[in-house]
Amino acid sequence: MAERRSWWGWGLEGQGPSRPQQEAIATGLAARFGREVTVADPARLEDLELPPPRIQAPESLAPLCSTGTYERAGHSYGRSYRDVVRGFRGQFDHPPDVVAFPADEAELASLLEWASDADVAVVPYGGGSSVVGGVECPADGHAGVLTVDLGRMDGLVELDRTSRAARIQAGILGPALEDRLRPHGLTLRHFPQSFEFSSLGGWLATRSGGHYATARTHIDDFVESMRVLTPAGAVESRRLPGSGAGPSPDRLFLGSEGILGVITEAWIRLQDRPRFRSSAAVRFERYSDAVAATRAVVQAGLQPANCRLLDEAEAASSAGSGGGVNLLVLGFESADHPVGGPMDRALEICAGHSGSAPDGVRSSGPEDGGGAQREGSVGAWRNAFIRAPYTRDALVAMAVIVETFETACTWDRFADLHAGVTQAVEKALVDICGGGLVTCRFTHVYPDGPAPYFSVLAPGRRGSEISQWDEIKAAASEAVMSNGGTITHHHAVGRDHRPWYDHQRPELFAEALRAAKAALDPAGVMNPGVLVEPRG
Repeated sequence: MAERRSWWGWGLEGQGPSRPQQEAIATGLAARFGREVTVADPARLEDLELPPPRIQAPESLAPLCSTGTYERAGHSYGRSYRDVVRGFRGQFDHPPDVVAFPADEAELASLLEWASDADVAVVPYGGGSSVVGGVECPADGHAGVLTVDLGRMDGLVELDRTSRAARIQAGILGPALEDRLRPHGLTLRHFPQSFEFSSLGGWLATRSGGHYATARTHIDDFVESMRVLTPAGAVESRRLPGSGAGPSPDRLFLGSEGILGVITEAWIRLQDRPRFRSSAAVRFERYSDAVAATRAVVQAGLQPANCRLLDEAEAASSAGSGGGVNLLVLGFESADHPVGGPMDRALEICAGHSGSAPDGVRSSGPEDGGGAQREGSVGAWRNAFIRAPYTRDALVAMAVIVETFETACTWDRFADLHAGVTQAVEKALVDICGGGLVTCRFTHVYPDGPAPYFSVLAPGRRGSEISQWDEIKAAASEAVMSNGGTITHHHAVGRDHRPWYDHQRPELFAEALRAAKAALDPAGVMNPGVLVEPRG
């Protein structure tokens, strides 16, 4: 039997920690929290009782559509903590009524036409990895909900090797995209943590952040042009390396989260596959020294591919540092030349801020295929990073609260933001859960500021995890906003961040966005409730 996606959690069915591994994790957490931690079993698909579909696709579209339990349950939520808890429990109050799988734009256009005429809400769906309620079905306001899965629109349509660009359909998932580019010696090098189960269209619609910690990192930086199918028709920008001809049409749809239309394909800038790599883990006793060194490295213009600062708790839990040190994970790579020079300069800068790299530098080049050596702290951190979503699902089975929230601020505000957010969230964990752990790392750094990424781990009360999560999420979001950060750096807005996005977003811009939506989606059926309020 072919492997298939989990309908309630991350990844493929049967993946993630085994039951003995889960029991071992629970034992460790019980010791940490000083209370019992037990492992429960998820709901079974065959026991689900979903509300019956409220709508039926027209006969001409029926072959594209499904109302099966697996398809409806699997497309009900993204993969945030709250989503996974509800799926684990078998709680599907508002699943999509119909899930459609168009294979081309003609079929997609027919689906949008039917939805607009029949007042059916449309939720575009790429890989379903949203952690902010971006693909969750609206509960009411429409005759029904149609989720449109772009998974069959996953081709590499055209390749321009001279310009290093490709025309790619939006439904392609990260691994398949890299597999198509590899024979041509090219790569996109956009590796968000969700890479395994997220799509190009999803990256574009949410302005995702990827592999690079500096320089080109957001998917925005790789877009030459885009094509979007809206209920009012198709919009396609001209393919150019740059243009000063008025506001960029691409910028309207990048980050639009499906409220204006469905991104169907894009011309994407590529690069030659790296052949030279160098990595090091720099240790700092004082966090202030580590922050200052990180800022100095990025402001020196060295543009490391990896420049992620882990605080003491994060370094101990995910990089095996042994505790007591802050860890700066540095990496350089190039397809053209050795990168020892930039690494040497970065280490000099770190040494000037009391940093040391006792494990030395690990390098690789064309003679060994360019594969990075991933032992030591760097390798431990990378493996923990990749496995984190699977571990999170195991923690859900233990009624443990686990959450991440990311932001960005300017360097001059970071110390106050870090202190304010940490203090507010630690207090919330004590009040709501009786205690817990807050850690911080930088996912991306810019010459003018970092992108801090906070992680939370706390004991929950089985049956009350969602309400506890809601309170912690609200406390964290309020602290981020009151200390000058953005409500999201790379996780998008969705429905979960809407209350704070509404305060961050200029009101006149909101009016312009509403006007654009009215022009492109006259019936107001595209992903209602995201970015702007639904009609009426």
